[in-house]
Amino acid sequence: MAHTAETATAYVVTAVEAKGTATRHDFDIPAIVSATHSLTDSWDFHSVDRNMFWNIVATFLEH
Repeated sequence: MAHTAETATAYVVTAVEAKGTATRHDFDIPAIVSATHSLTDSWDFHSVDRNMFWNIVATFLEH
């Protein structure tokens, strides 16, 4: 499977909605994708350190 911005976006949406306590509308998904890609230089977010990923997600929680 080729990893692209689209697959990374789908990964982020799935991750933030997985527990059912939040939706994609609670976060700035494009900003999460951009920040994660900038830090990892990869669209394969499966290989991203989980703590780093969730710290990025928390940064972009919309109030």
